[in-house]
Amino acid sequence: MSYVKLIAQLDKADALDAAVSYSNGGADEIAYMDMSAIEENREPDIERLKAIAKAAEVPLIVGGGVKRLEDVKKMLYAGAAMVYMKHAAKLDIHFVKEVSERFGKDKIGVAIELSDIDAVEFAVHCEEMGAGGIWLLGYKNGMEQRVREIKEGIDIPIMISVERSDYDEVMEAVTGTGAQAVLYTGHEAIDMMALKQHLAGHNIKVNTFESALDFDTFKLDNNGLIPCIVQDYKTQEVLMMAYMNKESYNKTLETGRMTYYSRSREKLWMKGEESGHFQFVKELTIDCDKDTILAKVSQIGAACHTGNPTCFFTSLARKEYDDTNPLTVFNQVYDVIKNRKENPKEGSYTNYLFEKGIDKILKKVGEECTEIVIAAKNPDPEEIKYEISDFLYHCMVLMVEKGVTWEDITKELDNRH
Repeated sequence: MSYVKLIAQLDKADALDAAVSYSNGGADEIAYMDMSAIEENREPDIERLKAIAKAAEVPLIVGGGVKRLEDVKKMLYAGAAMVYMKHAAKLDIHFVKEVSERFGKDKIGVAIELSDIDAVEFAVHCEEMGAGGIWLLGYKNGMEQRVREIKEGIDIPIMISVERSDYDEVMEAVTGTGAQAVLYTGHEAIDMMALKQHLAGHNIKVNTFESALDFDTFKLDNNGLIPCIVQDYKTQEVLMMAYMNKESYNKTLETGRMTYYSRSREKLWMKGEESGHFQFVKELTIDCDKDTILAKVSQIGAACHTGNPTCFFTSLARKEYDDTNPLTVFNQVYDVIKNRKENPKEGSYTNYLFEKGIDKILKKVGEECTEIVIAAKNPDPEEIKYEISDFLYHCMVLMVEKGVTWEDITKELDNRH
């Protein structure tokens, strides 16, 4: 089902905090448009893009400073889902084709001034060259017909910018233009979930939480409540358990923030309303008997009122068992290596590598690769296990040296998958 995307543009000053806030708060995508890069004749700020993409949990679209194919490549490798160009496309429309053929139509868009006399014709030409989207700059009230002319001439999505945070003005812009995406460029923070509910109330399709089952089909206790187990969506750690009634369940869907029913206070309570430790919904599921909800959330701060990350921190009984988790082990070893770099320890081999520098680290990585090849020719599988372990250790030293994390690697692998 197609729906209108709501995209939040980030200010330079608080881009990282805003990326987290908007991605948790209901934005379908976030945007970082560094248009000053062209004016100042400098390259795009790739390190800033990497940090934003890492902090965000929704797709990142970027623009500004695109002059060469290499600029687009760096932006995409930094984590951008789509790159918009403006001046480069105007200077050479065939550059759009070159980028599209190299990286794919869904990775490149073109920004066009709505006031340009040839905007309609240029938009059509951009689509012919392989652009996957058009961002119309300078939209104001009264330009609805102009936008519709462009929209009718192409089959790719159109994005318009709105600066005002007034929900009715956003609604009128969407209904008046038929744009498939709205980029909010205002400096005042806006509640994206509340805006979505407003638009949905006027029959505009937006991406909101909708329950696949009616709450009345759940198996409730005598007080009309159902238990909800809350889990961190990334680590899978169980954070807490609380109860929901129909009103709190609907409020959770409406706001995107976990809301429960307090049996002791006999009223609704939104997690974090006093502490600021909100739980943003990622997924809600129900068990086979329909009597327990599992919520996967993005947890801000600690889940427990004691300050512990999880409410389940008091051990009652335990038997020793192997709970080895590959990614956990990788992260733990990585953290030890990173700590050695930040807090050198005398006699540490890891510190020896960091002291010798990148050439020594690369030499060891190359040597360990060769050892893997040699071990693979040996019928004993134990040898290759040891050599791969040595290689991974040295590879992690290289990762720390270059500022690459396991999260960066797994995200890249997931993108390829």
